[in-house]
Amino acid sequence: MGTSTIAIVVAAIASAMAVALWLRWKRAARAEFIRTYTFPKGLFDKLRERRPQLSLKDCQLVGHALRQFFLAYLRGGCRYVSMPSQVTDDLWHELILYTKGYEFFCKRAFGRFLHHSPAAVLGSRRESNEGLRRVWWRACIDENINPRKPTRLPLLFAIDAKLNIPDGFRYLTDCGGPKRRENQADRGAAIYCGGDFSSTGFDGTTDGFGDAGSADATADAGGGGCGGGCGGD
Repeated sequence: MGTSTIAIVVAAIASAMAVALWLRWKRAARAEFIRTYTFPKGLFDKLRERRPQLSLKDCQLVGHALRQFFLAYLRGGCRYVSMPSQVTDDLWHELILYTKGYEFFCKRAFGRFLHHSPAAVLGSRRESNEGLRRVWWRACIDENINPRKPTRLPLLFAIDAKLNIPDGFRYLTDCGGPKRRENQADRGAAIYCGGDFSSTGFDGTTDGFGDAGSADATADAGGGGCGGGCGGD
């Protein structure tokens, strides 16, 4: 191999490393923007109009759950995501109504617009299931929870029950499948199970769970920008 060929190879490797480092830096910058973004003034007031039982502290907790959802979208490569919480979905909807502010947020956070997708649970829709598995995986990783064998729930999946949202989704870490259970606080409510996200029992796949084959299936995958479709598209 000649000297010029070696120089070209070295330059190509250096360029690839520089691009990889830049993309990692950009991902980190986007994630930091999401974590530190200041929600619009009056946003929590709008949420409390929908959910008057919530205190300001409760609303702030919902805000943390929404940030976790946005981080899951970013780190999942901006592929399709589904919202697993009714109260967090309410806050997301109110945020979108601040049209220009939400457009600015999306551009800085993702490099593209994130469309709204309704709150959902595992069911017959494959795309929705894939989005839920993706969010479950990322939210678990965010809180150092084993997504396959969770011992507790990430905030985004726990918050409806924690705040006793009447129409909220109730999750347990593992109960062998979604079931109807009765208890004193919530008679007849459906209980959904974190353990089901690794199961093929709903649609014959585990698409979205771990995003096998992505740039980074366990930490901060996603690229500098975002590829693929947006939630709700």
